[in-house]
Amino acid sequence: MSRRVVWIEQPGFGGFGCSECGWRFEPSNAPTGTSIEEMKLNLRLQLDKAFTSHVCADHPKKIRL
Repeated sequence: MSRRVVWIEQPGFGGFGCSECGWRFEPSNAPTGTSIEEMKLNLRLQLDKAFTSHVCADHPKKIRL
């Protein structure tokens, strides 16, 4: 399986998630840093860590009818 981070737009959610399961990135806190670039980098690092550690089997995709 070659999962990747994708942008998801659905009613009530707009953000990053997994291409292969129902996992969605929910930041643990507001981005920190002394500049916008540092804040973006810190948020990306948080996203990468959360994405790498998630288990797709724990987040089945919800089927919409």
